[in-house]
Amino acid sequence: MDNSFFKHSTKNLAIELLGKYLVCKIDRNILIGKIVETEAYLDNNDLASHSAVGKTKRNEVMFEEAGRAYVYFTYGMHYCFNVVSGLKGKGSAVLIRALEPLHGIDYMMKNRRIKNLSNLTNGPAKLCEAFSIDKTVNGLDLRVSKILYISNGDCPEFEIVKTARIGIKKSAEKLLRFYIKGNKFVSKAR
Repeated sequence: MDNSFFKHSTKNLAIELLGKYLVCKIDRNILIGKIVETEAYLDNNDLASHSAVGKTKRNEVMFEEAGRAYVYFTYGMHYCFNVVSGLKGKGSAVLIRALEPLHGIDYMMKNRRIKNLSNLTNGPAKLCEAFSIDKTVNGLDLRVSKILYISNGDCPEFEIVKTARIGIKKSAEKLLRFYIKGNKFVSKAR
């Protein structure tokens, strides 16, 4: 995807990412998943966004150019993968919440140590574990990377559902979660 794709507003990028493919090349394996669920984290008036506290060591990648990977560690055990969006210096990103696994499924199952396809990548921590995404790719430029990138999908038209984000207490009223209606790999609301 080119530079202009990632410079959409964060909300628009969250919608535009649906149906695109996340591609990861690791250990001579190619892993591909269709993005089926996203959440937007805005740079202004969004208390749920990591950038709401200003620029810190943890969130500094959010303030970089659009199209970078922002990966953070949460709950002392899980990684979450985001795509930086908008203008440099603003601090906004799109969380990739769920993928539909398409290629390299055996490798993903080995990484997750499970055999249940429907539970493989239906959550942000699950997809990171399946794709071996961790802090080593934090800041990676997804526009030029050959190991982790976003590509156009081969996806028929679909309906998009818009809801409140999952597990959010601050700015909970914002409808910034987007997913492909009827896709069985969308994460379950808590």
